Amino acid sequence: MSTGTDHNDNASVGTDPVATDSAATGPAATGPAANSARQLEEGVDAKGRPLAIVPAAVPWLEFAVFVAVAVILAWLVCLPLWLSGEGLGDPVLVQVSGMAMMFTPLIAVVVAMIVQRRRTGEPRASIVRYLGIWPLRPFGRVLGMTALAFFGLFVLVAAAYLVGAAFGWMQVDLLGLSGFKMQLSQLPGLDEVPVVLAVIGYLVIMALGSALNVIVAFGEEVGWRGWLLTSLRPLGTWPALLIVGVIWGLWHAPLILLGYNFARPDITGVAFMVGGCIVLGVLFGWLRLRTGSVWPAVAAHAALNGSAGMLLGLFIDGSASTPDMALVSFLGVSGWIVSAIVIAVLFATGQFRRQPELGVRQPKAPAPVAPTAPAVPPASAAQPMAPAEQVPPATPRGEAH
Repeated sequence: MSTGTDHNDNASVGTDPVATDSAATGPAATGPAANSARQLEEGVDAKGRPLAIVPAAVPWLEFAVFVAVAVILAWLVCLPLWLSGEGLGDPVLVQVSGMAMMFTPLIAVVVAMIVQRRRTGEPRASIVRYLGIWPLRPFGRVLGMTALAFFGLFVLVAAAYLVGAAFGWMQVDLLGLSGFKMQLSQLPGLDEVPVVLAVIGYLVIMALGSALNVIVAFGEEVGWRGWLLTSLRPLGTWPALLIVGVIWGLWHAPLILLGYNFARPDITGVAFMVGGCIVLGVLFGWLRLRTGSVWPAVAAHAALNGSAGMLLGLFIDGSASTPDMALVSFLGVSGWIVSAIVIAVLFATGQFRRQPELGVRQPKAPAPVAPTAPAVPPASAAQPMAPAEQVPPATPRGEAH
């Protein structure tokens, strides 16, 4: 059984060490705390399942099953778009097909794990631990990184548009907000609302919409960063991250070949999507590996889906032509640059080597039993005693002295 240590980076993965020597001896050696300590020492939970989630080797058969199911289902749910003759012309059908597509990795996980469970009788980590869903421990780390991922993606998406503007790939109007005002003018009653209040309301709607995206983002992330990345970790951190990114990008082909995202309905659009998914997959994968949880990656994915279009509408110059999204979007070249900078910083600071697993509740060590202190005579008794008075031996009754 693998210990969960990354083969390439020698990452320290697993639970925090627990002092079990004192629990293994003494009166509490057979108590619940001692049993929990022994289970942690042996690397299993109360049901005998491994606490280390990384498999000893890549389950290649299950890998092939997962990829095949995810890709085939993705094409099937997008088939109505191809058969309708309208392509992306029907926005409702595009929305329905896109949301259904995001759940295909989840279905692929179910099928792959059924195969994985039946193929071998070896005890495996619990499903929720393997996928990084539960337990949410340490809670502070998981919650903090989830919030950072959610709001941090807003900042990175905005930074990508600014990079695109810096390279002259798009025109922005950050002071006049002409593009944003044009949107307001098309909505009855909102053209008289103060711009500051309108922007605040716009950002609140963006955040709420991103939060609602968590549901569909989970359908993808439980597959890509939950099951697939975990299953490929025996290859090493970077091979696993890159392979997941490539597969993730190619999986989008049914929509990209219709012109989705980049308005390039050809192989170049797929190539841009693969490039974007590789760099973005490294960031999302780092969130998964650094916390042991899939939820920060889910939050980041939801934030990206909910903010990319809305921030573009906020920044863009109203008099400018529509920019080439292959250059200015977060999945395009501008996003590659921003992501590469973030990845370089994380790499330079050793963040990819820190790969803890989801926490395990530490058993409380039994309170040490204080040894019985020897009786200390009173101070007066410590003084030398006077010789005892001689007592004549007892004379048996009936005998004379």
